[in-house]
Amino acid sequence: MRLAVYQMEAKAGDVAANLASIESAVRKAATQGANLLVAPELALPGYGAGPAMAELAEAPDGASWRRLAVVSGETGVAILAGFAERAGATVYNSALFVDGDKPPVVYRKSHLYGPYERGLFDAERPSARILEHAGMRFGMLICYDVEFPENVRRLAKAGAQVVLVPTALPASDHADFIARKMIPVRAFENQLFVAYVNHCGADARFAYAGLSGIAAPDGTLLAAAGGTGEDLQIADLDPAAFQQAAEQNPYLADLRLG
Repeated sequence: MRLAVYQMEAKAGDVAANLASIESAVRKAATQGANLLVAPELALPGYGAGPAMAELAEAPDGASWRRLAVVSGETGVAILAGFAERAGATVYNSALFVDGDKPPVVYRKSHLYGPYERGLFDAERPSARILEHAGMRFGMLICYDVEFPENVRRLAKAGAQVVLVPTALPASDHADFIARKMIPVRAFENQLFVAYVNHCGADARFAYAGLSGIAAPDGTLLAAAGGTGEDLQIADLDPAAFQQAAEQNPYLADLRLG
């Protein structure tokens, strides 16, 4: 299974421009044989859209899904991208999985970060959202969710082999620790792959750390983007590596809870 991660400089509040950027990345990834491309948290509206987020929110099967479904169908590449989801009067920070014209699959963020997100979105209850694609089982989290080990362990126990994490990690003195140390540990301690996909650059509200990557079940980085600039990283995920890690480090099999 070949996974592409798109470190993206989204334009806050400009869904059309962001869709065009994702489409371009998908078409490039398709030429390299990718089965799936992951874009960052709130990639469609732009993480820094602020109060406009409510107006930019849309249903999972809305205009953005229809556009991405066409691109996915034409290229054969499935897409996971962050969006602002409207469900009645409620707005969620969500991730949208698109695989051609199949019904959309949505994951809603359970751990909102700081007053900015809490002022814009409602939090969903933690859950193990699992989907199957290209012969592997994928779980989904969004940004801050992955910093709680319980969330990744929940997905591992539910059978996930890969955890996809669109994120909006800001530039800070601990960003490198999260992206380059915590994420590989999450992969190692749960014997699965973790794809951590961030924004880069800056908008009017935030500067982003970049540092997107894909960690393998043994904790090594299969792909690593830099701290600045857009980047498309691609790595092959070998199911045999998942099985080998589980045999060498049987944390899940040996886990005992009081």
